[in-house]
Amino acid sequence: MTAKNHWEAVYGQKDATSVSWYAPHLQPSLHYVRQAAPDKAAAIIDVGGGESTLVDDLLAEGYGNLTVLDISAAALGATQRRLGEGGQRVTWQAADVLDAELPAAAYDVWHDRAVFHFLVGEAQRRRYLDQALRALKPGGFAIVGTFGPLGPDSCSGLPVSRYSTDELHGAFGDPFHLIDGSVELHTTPWGSTQQFVYCFCRRGSP
Repeated sequence: MTAKNHWEAVYGQKDATSVSWYAPHLQPSLHYVRQAAPDKAAAIIDVGGGESTLVDDLLAEGYGNLTVLDISAAALGATQRRLGEGGQRVTWQAADVLDAELPAAAYDVWHDRAVFHFLVGEAQRRRYLDQALRALKPGGFAIVGTFGPLGPDSCSGLPVSRYSTDELHGAFGDPFHLIDGSVELHTTPWGSTQQFVYCFCRRGSP
């Protein structure tokens, strides 16, 4: 099964509030976006945004240049329906981030709480970082959340990589300067706890 077919099946079988990573508000992500983008006109891309609530909260706070990218068209469609007319203010892109056609130096903020820990191969991680470097403006910010060292070793039937904050920053390498990192104990919809770590970085000049 391809990655696209896998995620279309996941979102076809479960609603947004019944997946383990669901949260009514992504507080760590919002905290970092506010730091990275005090200007509400900043261009922000949410990679693997799917049915995430981040776009809802960013629209409510007045951000007006938002892109949500996800491999699952079903997930994006569900979020568009949830937002109603508000969804017309968002650019939606159904694509695998590793192969997506992303504009060069287009985004002030790259956010991902859903994709990077699924990239268990070095070639996949390198392709992802090439995409982030291409799409982010020099001086732009990357906000990436993954499962932490005490997090699960698989999710939705797929293996994942787990990171400490230092390991996550190390995976991004020298082009990204670490500003902050944090640990979140996320409560799943059924009451269990998952450890996430966040890395807040700034891209240097080319």
